[in-house]
Amino acid sequence: MRIASAASAFPAHHYTQRALVQAFLQHWAALLAEPRKLELLHHNVGVDGRHLALPIDEYLGLTFGKANDAWIATAQVLGAEVARKALDRAGLQPKDMGAIFFVSVTGIASPSIDAMLVNRLGLSPQIRRTPIFGLGCVAGAAGISRAADYVKAYPDQHALLVSVELCSLTIQKQDISVANLISSGLFGDGAAAVIVSGDNASGATASGDHARATGPRIVDSRSVFYPDTEDVMGWKISETGFRIILSPDVPNVIGAHVREDAEALLAPHGLALSDVGTWILHTGGPKILRATQDALGLGENGLAVSWDCLRRMGNLSSASVLIVLEEILERRRPEPGTWSILAAMGPGFCSEMVLLKW
Repeated sequence: MRIASAASAFPAHHYTQRALVQAFLQHWAALLAEPRKLELLHHNVGVDGRHLALPIDEYLGLTFGKANDAWIATAQVLGAEVARKALDRAGLQPKDMGAIFFVSVTGIASPSIDAMLVNRLGLSPQIRRTPIFGLGCVAGAAGISRAADYVKAYPDQHALLVSVELCSLTIQKQDISVANLISSGLFGDGAAAVIVSGDNASGATASGDHARATGPRIVDSRSVFYPDTEDVMGWKISETGFRIILSPDVPNVIGAHVREDAEALLAPHGLALSDVGTWILHTGGPKILRATQDALGLGENGLAVSWDCLRRMGNLSSASVLIVLEEILERRRPEPGTWSILAAMGPGFCSEMVLLKW
């Protein structure tokens, strides 16, 4: 099993963090006892700017229904764009895909977005579809793991993973809780796609060549659920949409478990943490990245790509770890033989880790 390609795509509307905080201050000024705290929260998340699904002046009039309609429309466009990019990078055609996994936690649709992508992309009518909702930030890593399980069972096939997260459409305009204020400064919009290829898979490109499976080999994966942590992260669904649940305990939960999880993934292969040359981590936020660094004994350079992606685009929920993967695959590729761990955490509370070898 191998990662054949990774790609990203973003909405056209981009705003600096300063422009966004000014818009939020204008909206929330009368509700906030200390508006300066909002500026500090937005500054402390370490984000320079973010992409939004809609122009900023269109958000005030959104109801839950209108926001979800915008999610459906934008998710189809971004999903198709990012899938085509991943297919092109892998030298594959849409009909070469045996399965499609679609992950998101920022909108709902039935038929699901993957069904709409079958028509938009010209995927095979026999393609196996798996839409996944509710895994949140962990879903990018979980999607790779599930796609790997699929091509392990069907080694002559390719699986397409698509993530679209439009976090801006979930912001609660009347909620001035700390969790929502942090969310308003941290989360952005974007999409990512990854193609996972089986050991015996090949596909005809436009020029008749075989698919170029040049990414890292997927060696193993590990899923861990932490009991009695359902209230750490997630959504409370109400008449106004998705209201974020974000406990201050998230970094502590990660710090308490991530090292043990990584060591358990490595041990069956005779590996230790010191054997991991590249870490591909979800861009959860500064506190989460620092908690991960401390638990794993890494300096800040050990997660430099994650920090850079966080700064450039914010936290994109499930798409984040896939965009970090793309950055490493396309521009910061490790030496052949390097071991990597790709990892993310999310609602449940849980973790997903994938062991890779370049």
